[in-house]
Amino acid sequence: MAPLTPASIAADPNILTRTPTLPSGEEIRLRLLLPDDWELLGRYFTDLSEATRQLYAPHPFDVDTARQLCTEIDYAQVMRFIALSDRDGTTQIIAYFIVWPGTNESEERRYAERGTPLDSAITCTLAPSVADDYQSQGVGSSLMPDILEIMCRLGKRQMVLAGGTRAINHRAIRFYEKTGFRKVGDFEGNGGNHDMLLEL
Repeated sequence: MAPLTPASIAADPNILTRTPTLPSGEEIRLRLLLPDDWELLGRYFTDLSEATRQLYAPHPFDVDTARQLCTEIDYAQVMRFIALSDRDGTTQIIAYFIVWPGTNESEERRYAERGTPLDSAITCTLAPSVADDYQSQGVGSSLMPDILEIMCRLGKRQMVLAGGTRAINHRAIRFYEKTGFRKVGDFEGNGGNHDMLLEL
């Protein structure tokens, strides 16, 4: 496949749309967040349980934040993927995956301290979440192949987790390990976190 560029994505965000199938047989749509999605995204944020919110916090989960994110779309800076289900004739977001095309200073510092320096030019950073009703149903495993393929076409060769993953989040750790992530080290914060790295 031809390589992707931020310019080609901005010109036609639909070029990244995919239609993966869940283990249940349900076909869903994976695509980039668009300006008109703020109501869907706001509903997704406000429907998340408190338990899910505590495990995933790159930003507030409210309608105002959803509206702001949809008015500040810049795919060169961050790609926000949403997975949509049309179950029962109602469109809803069932997963929201943020991918930054580089790394931040805190991640770079932690990895360097462990002898695994990150090159922001070839490393991307992931922050995924899944709606409570769809957790443990293979959503993440169904979406990741498409997201990894897209990031490879953008020239990325590694992926790390934004802020690591909570040590108490055993379900997420199993998912990351199954996807191919390896633990690089631990650091304190929110009860202890694991830094994990995936070679693409």
